Amino acid sequence: MKSYRTLLFILAVFALFGIGWFFFPEDGIKIGNLSLRFPSYAQAKAGEQEEVDVDAVLENVSKSFEMTHSESLIDSLCFFRDYLTENPNRIYLPGDDYEYFDSVFAAFEGARSKGEICRVIHYGDSQIEMDRISSVFRQKLQELFGGSGPSMIPAIQPVPTISVSQRASNVSRYAIIGDSTSHRPSHNRYGVMTQFGQINGEGSISFTQSSHKHAFEKVKQISRVSVLLGNNSEGFIASLKCDTIVCEAKVLNANDSVSMVTWILPANVKKGTISFKGRAEIYGVMLDGKPGVALDNVSLRGCSGNIFTRINQELLKQSYDMLNTKMIILQFGGNRMPGIKTSNNIAAYMRELEKHVRYIKETAPQATFLFIGPADMGKSYNGVMGTWKGLPELNDSLRAMALRNDIAYWDMFHVMGGEGSMAQWVKHSPALAGPDYVHFTFTGAQEIGADLAKSFTTYYDFYKLRQRVPHKIVSEYVKREADNLPPTLRYQIPTYQPFKKVKQ
Repeated sequence: MKSYRTLLFILAVFALFGIGWFFFPEDGIKIGNLSLRFPSYAQAKAGEQEEVDVDAVLENVSKSFEMTHSESLIDSLCFFRDYLTENPNRIYLPGDDYEYFDSVFAAFEGARSKGEICRVIHYGDSQIEMDRISSVFRQKLQELFGGSGPSMIPAIQPVPTISVSQRASNVSRYAIIGDSTSHRPSHNRYGVMTQFGQINGEGSISFTQSSHKHAFEKVKQISRVSVLLGNNSEGFIASLKCDTIVCEAKVLNANDSVSMVTWILPANVKKGTISFKGRAEIYGVMLDGKPGVALDNVSLRGCSGNIFTRINQELLKQSYDMLNTKMIILQFGGNRMPGIKTSNNIAAYMRELEKHVRYIKETAPQATFLFIGPADMGKSYNGVMGTWKGLPELNDSLRAMALRNDIAYWDMFHVMGGEGSMAQWVKHSPALAGPDYVHFTFTGAQEIGADLAKSFTTYYDFYKLRQRVPHKIVSEYVKREADNLPPTLRYQIPTYQPFKKVKQ
């Protein structure tokens, strides 16, 4: 074959490929059970879209929590007004009520003076496994309000955490969710950690101060140990030995309800063993420190948040009250995504989840609630990594569901950067998410935890400011444009000491 014919043949092949590239259906062509696919022009153009710049996103998130230093109280109020209404990284509040967290802040502030511990319980899926995200938020709260220790742990922890090491002897684990090896009891007394440890005879639970490189210093300070238990036999004995300290044994009367025993230690300890004798259900072990705030991590791998109605409500209520639970965080949604194909699937999930949300709110009426939405999730579509179809709609539906049930909402999906962000979190150096395009790395989880803490403490900053400014002035300013304020209010505002936002 002559050279020009070879060239014409090659050009003809390229032309055919070009026509196919431009006109081939995006979803391919089905022939029987086979599906023929060809990279389409639309897909190629989609691939040319601007990628999410993770560093820019994170920098913007960080800056959104900072107010330019100002000597003017008006500027401070302006910052908070804009933050409450426009900042995409804010916590969305039911009815835009900026006083929503006030009772929590008051309780946190009063804990030290009252010599008590206020608890925050963080329920979530595998994104918070190993105490990821929770540990960062806990550290910040304890820096602000006091408290220390890794907080509540189950009798048996199937997945090690970064905050404490533990082991158990002669204790049987029963859990509401888990794999085929998980035991199920003949009752629904699972407790606040959605699992319990059964003691029959003699058994023990031991803990050791964490040596993990990601562990914060506050979790290593343990000077108060408590056990939440129930359905115990007459004369049940719980004893504690920490380091060289031997504590007084606790002897309990028979009780088919909930009890709590506590040992306050003279100093921080590195390790300890709680020994039991008798019969009882162990719902949790609290490893705390001085008065302040404790944040408990309850990770539920594979859970979509639809398990709470399966837990005995009276037991839950008694436990929340006994633990002085002031705030409950729910972080779910991602595990339902693979089963969502249509908007009807999302609506059905919302109806299902709403029942469990209302159940737990009814059980803990004294607690303030925060819902954290799912992270972006990556999936390959014809070789191009993108966001799971339906995830943005799911995120919006979760926010609407939370707000109509008087629950605050933090939009983690958009804090990450929105659609397509997970792929870039995976590519980032260092990697902020794993190769499954679903879970954060420790570095990524710490970033998310820090952003959550900054958003929450920004509301605390506003709370502190409002204690120094008359309610009428704050309300008028937040709800109206500065230029439309009555002259009397404009004159009154500068008479108060300026508020200076402290950078996180």
